Amino acid sequence: MRWLVTALLALAPLAGTARAGRAQNERSAQQIAREVIPDVERAVGLKFRHPPDIEVRSREQVRGYLSRKLAEDLPPSELLAVQRTYRAFGVVPDTLDLRRLMLDLYSEQVAGYYDPDSSALFVVRGADPLVLKLIMAHELVHALQDEYTSLNAILKLRRQNDRQMAGQAVAEGQATLASIEALAPGADLDDVLGNWDQVRRLIRAQQSAMPVFASAPLIVQEGLLFPYLAGAQFMRDFNARRARPDEEPYGERMPVSTAQVLHPHAYSSRQVPERVGFARSPARDTLVYDDDFGEFETRIALETWSVGEAVAIAAAAGWDGDRFELLGTPAGTAVLWVSAWTTPLGAEEFERALMAGWARRTGAAGQAPVPAGGSGADYRSGSEGRRWRVELLQMRGVSVVRLVDGPARWDGWTHLPALTLARARP
Repeated sequence: MRWLVTALLALAPLAGTARAGRAQNERSAQQIAREVIPDVERAVGLKFRHPPDIEVRSREQVRGYLSRKLAEDLPPSELLAVQRTYRAFGVVPDTLDLRRLMLDLYSEQVAGYYDPDSSALFVVRGADPLVLKLIMAHELVHALQDEYTSLNAILKLRRQNDRQMAGQAVAEGQATLASIEALAPGADLDDVLGNWDQVRRLIRAQQSAMPVFASAPLIVQEGLLFPYLAGAQFMRDFNARRARPDEEPYGERMPVSTAQVLHPHAYSSRQVPERVGFARSPARDTLVYDDDFGEFETRIALETWSVGEAVAIAAAAGWDGDRFELLGTPAGTAVLWVSAWTTPLGAEEFERALMAGWARRTGAAGQAPVPAGGSGADYRSGSEGRRWRVELLQMRGVSVVRLVDGPARWDGWTHLPALTLARARP
């Protein structure tokens, strides 16, 4: 769920956000940019039409920018709806203040950013010169990308979380890979890309350097890292398979799902996910928020609900589209989630993992099922007065899994919103 601030960031966890070193002024920053631009153009294979303006900002100014950007991209009412949804799915604590976490996290992480709205590149005053060079290379790639494809078109998709995350993986993955190639030509990329798991563990271990990141929920940590780590691997695979030297993964070649980013065959075959969802909810219920998780965040959600990492990866691997809704009802909040799967066996594997994870998430693990009025069975939640159900269904030859969790007194249990299915457009 890409509710995170859409400013494009340098890979601060890898580059570091050193506060030591001599203060940077705009002249020295511009000089570094002039030195790095030819290397960036060579690494990306594109030429600047108009290099971006380079400006230096204090950390206080950066936090102010982030606050304004957050209010612009996620108005307070929508941010509260996202927070309520994350809490309802149990992927963040009930006490989490999402806005504060986002501001604190990005204030801690940001060492530089390219702003598509102003076509300017900003670096934080006080960064170490060596760190600044890597940051500059990374953000110059973003500026170069923005001349050939609209970054805002990627960053400002609404209620298309998975597609947005896939687009960000292209942007950040290319910037990560190209900045390494620009500053360390001939580097052993097998060695670099083969150590992402080690890098991930190192990042989480750096409590003193990045306490906000280290204490953030798993879905936030992994959501920040995915575009850089998985995106760099995707771009490496893309570069190895490109038909022409000037071919780029923009426009029609942009991956449309995290499944395409994670699985080269899904991208090369243009495997487009099913567009699955819900018909209009009963009049007495109010739609609070709706979006999708995609394969990657489905995996992370399962892990958050104490499903083992290997099981979660395998269970999410057959993902073929999903949609969730958070409903406000007279009896309380209800959660609906439907997902499509490429094979019946994949759907069965996910159903088992979801059943186990949601039982742990709701405190119903080990509980005997309660006979339902229709097919299947319901389970009582650990929270008094709630129940839930996971069902494996067939829709026009497609295997789908539906999760429903809501108040026991909810009228919707007798007439659940009908499911809809249509293949998404690429």
